Amino acid sequence: MTENRPGASANLATEAVVRAAPDGYTLLTVSDANAYNATLYDNLKFNFIRDIAPVASIARDPFAIEVHPSVPVKTVPEFIAYAKVNPGRINMASAGIGSGNHIAGELFKMMTGVNLVHVPYRGAGPALVDLLGGQVQVFFGPIAVSIEYVRAGTLRALAVTTAKRSEPLPDLPTVGEFVPGYEASAVWGVGAPRNTPAEIVDKLNKEINAGLAEPKIKARLELGGTVLPGSPTDFGKLIADETEKWGKVVKFANIKPE
Repeated sequence: MTENRPGASANLATEAVVRAAPDGYTLLTVSDANAYNATLYDNLKFNFIRDIAPVASIARDPFAIEVHPSVPVKTVPEFIAYAKVNPGRINMASAGIGSGNHIAGELFKMMTGVNLVHVPYRGAGPALVDLLGGQVQVFFGPIAVSIEYVRAGTLRALAVTTAKRSEPLPDLPTVGEFVPGYEASAVWGVGAPRNTPAEIVDKLNKEINAGLAEPKIKARLELGGTVLPGSPTDFGKLIADETEKWGKVVKFANIKPE
């Protein structure tokens, strides 16, 4: 059974799992939000890395830098140059303060020195609508949501944000090809309450990895991203690395939760 616990940028769901019995029956869908929140929120009632046992990673999904066709650029270098001669005049949409596309955009700003005006929305859908309408000029959008608009030419994609190119859009370069070291993505996985017995974690990990190898599941997950099979230790290291990386961006941009 799946139980949605929306609110507070995944913190309510995380706290519910932290407080659950460590018996393998209550699990958390871990996302990149958990990595951001460790720095974004000052008064969390848990320590994510300490209180959630990593079980398995599932997938890494890219964003794409997408611009309205009225923006006179076709490449990342052209966009950087255009933004530098138009400081504070380009509106950057996001799904909300502290969302994945917001943080990806802030990393881009930090690494390139451009001045984009952040415009937060309540979800990726409204942000995409206003990008299509030209009310905002750029959006670090989830590929799975916006790929058809890119293919139709109603949005122009400049690059994907992952370290490797995306299979659905193989001709689209990565940001890192022009901004060395840049990488941003939505990471998904499964966590359990701390003190969950190792044999339960290992059994869950084995079953999840088996599922990721199933062709139908793999194809669905790779619609916009890449499957991430691996051990609990692998996932734990990924969580720690992402938390450290994004903590620096949150601090640099002085992002405060709504």
